[in-house]
Amino acid sequence: MAGFGTELWGKRLELFKEAVPRLSRLAVLWNPANPGNAVAVRAIQAVALAMGVQLQPLEVRDANAFEHAFAAIAKEPPDAILICGDDITFAHARPSADFAVRNRLPTLTAYREYVQAGALMSYGLSLPGQWRRAAYYVDKILKGTKPADLPVERTMQFELVINLKTAEALGLTIPPTLLFQADEVIK
Repeated sequence: MAGFGTELWGKRLELFKEAVPRLSRLAVLWNPANPGNAVAVRAIQAVALAMGVQLQPLEVRDANAFEHAFAAIAKEPPDAILICGDDITFAHARPSADFAVRNRLPTLTAYREYVQAGALMSYGLSLPGQWRRAAYYVDKILKGTKPADLPVERTMQFELVINLKTAEALGLTIPPTLLFQADEVIK
């Protein structure tokens, strides 16, 4: 299975800008120790530049780095926060979402699990969909198919998840057209 790493950032930011039309400055929480995050930040920078959105990249290598990132955000508040997927950011999904809501900052992520923890919205690959497809491959291999004989597939199942509780706490009205597109709306 091959995923979509950087290709989705344009769509994510387009959807996010629909939810947060005043978006002009975006803080990005990312882990530089994660090579995927470094690639994502470069892709985000290219998309943001094209959209006229200024980025404030903030490194979060460990638990202590979050307090420094939150202090930097509080000192120069952006319009919103983007959280790159990583074990470190996932472990701090709830505190990050709580900080964002307290400071009235919408959050965008790539994974539904962050939205379930309180982020505003995510758009990305469906991890359960990927796991189901991986099970198909495991089944084929266990039945004797050589892995080299199986095709490489790109995941084509994406999901948009919006947390209306968070939107309400932020005083945001999510456009009906965006809600219509959502695969899940947390109420």
